[in-house]
Amino acid sequence: MLIAFVIRDGRLEQTPLSLDEGEIGSEQMGQIVWVDLSEPTEEERAWVERQFGLELPEYREMNDIEPSARLYEDEDGLHLHSYFLSDLEEQSRNITVAFDILGGRLFTLHEDDLSTFRLFRLRARRQVGLVKDVTDIIVGLFEAKVEHLADTLEQIYSDLEHVSHQVLTEADPDMEDVLSELAEQEDLNGKARLILLDTRRSLSFLLRYGFAGSARGEDIREILRDVESLTSHTGFLFDKVNFLMDAAMGFINIEQNKIVKIFSIAAVVFMPPTLVASMYGMNFHHMPELDWTYGYPIAIGLMILAGIAPYVFFKKKGWL
Repeated sequence: MLIAFVIRDGRLEQTPLSLDEGEIGSEQMGQIVWVDLSEPTEEERAWVERQFGLELPEYREMNDIEPSARLYEDEDGLHLHSYFLSDLEEQSRNITVAFDILGGRLFTLHEDDLSTFRLFRLRARRQVGLVKDVTDIIVGLFEAKVEHLADTLEQIYSDLEHVSHQVLTEADPDMEDVLSELAEQEDLNGKARLILLDTRRSLSFLLRYGFAGSARGEDIREILRDVESLTSHTGFLFDKVNFLMDAAMGFINIEQNKIVKIFSIAAVVFMPPTLVASMYGMNFHHMPELDWTYGYPIAIGLMILAGIAPYVFFKKKGWL
């Protein structure tokens, strides 16, 4: 999908772009401040590159983790690749967004339609004066990203509180569901932490390359302070996940030990009667007890006594 935006009357407005119309007029070209490509086709990529005279990065290049490949400046302008959290699917994932600032115009390229982008566009259309130039768009997108991550971390904490209630309060929680939930929250928290670290690096890059003295320089520093605070919060969430994981595993071990204990006691209780039955189950011709009138009931009583005695002993010791 290919969308272009202009700033009109202090608001961000979408302007139509059609590949069928061929070349863009010079007047329309001069008004465009942001071109957003979300899962573009090869035809759309080629059209944008031809119209605006730039080379869009490939997805494999965008996912490179080396700082020199994610944050750099060349003769064309600034190039920045930053992670955003995609929550359009059941399983959230980190999406790399490429920012290219060329000739006072912003180009963004990403695979999914991100909720962060939709939220920022909605604000910029409704709030007069929120966006004045490309710098405002970039800073606004990063502000929306950090707000989205803060909401995500709040939701993780809320979910962990629910899991904590299950593990520490409920009498018979489903530990399989508990462990599955903890694994999901740990994974999501790890993704959020990675995005925060990447965001800090991206914003520091913007400050080094011309944004420090701009009107939004202080706003970027404020976002950095929020990033530091949220990064510390992810550490707290990791500790909480680990504590709940250890507690859940501890309760699982206790339940398993109870089962093993029952089997162990049953084995010890039935061992003496089994010994008595084995002795009198021998098929020897010369066994004195074979001629006893009361031999059978005595053997039965001996087996019962041999089974009750260990049980009474364990009970007195407090092992049961």
